[in-house]
Amino acid sequence: MHIKDIIVKSLQFLNNEGSIVIYSFVIMPNHIHLIWQIPDGFKREIIQNRLLKFTAQQMKFRLIDTNDARLSQFLVNAKDRQYQFWERNALSVDLWSEPVFEQKLDYIHNNPLQDKWQLALYPEDYKYSSARFYETGIDEFGLLTHYAD
Repeated sequence: MHIKDIIVKSLQFLNNEGSIVIYSFVIMPNHIHLIWQIPDGFKREIIQNRLLKFTAQQMKFRLIDTNDARLSQFLVNAKDRQYQFWERNALSVDLWSEPVFEQKLDYIHNNPLQDKWQLALYPEDYKYSSARFYETGIDEFGLLTHYAD
């Protein structure tokens, strides 16, 4: 299983249990962007912590199981952990208006095209993104909700 697939599977799990609604995402080589909503009855901090903790554990297990040298990139000198896969204080921005939402959606979908990444020629060509869903209406991941719905 690819490291990015671990993130997708985790998002699918949270979506299927009803603790998140995902409107947009992109999984980049060293970070992710999400536009999600946490339904009433769930706390963002708890859901976010579950996502980050589970994916970090799974990524660590995957790198250990495959004897992947990249594991050493995540070594930290911390009292409470040996490895760190995610930043401690992930950025979270509330999207209060449709223009701001659409600006963030556009940014997320175009992120793989930036000169420093060059992961695709068109947003919909990058596999680990919701851009194809917004272009075709097909949700290959089974976890997306169109923001206009």
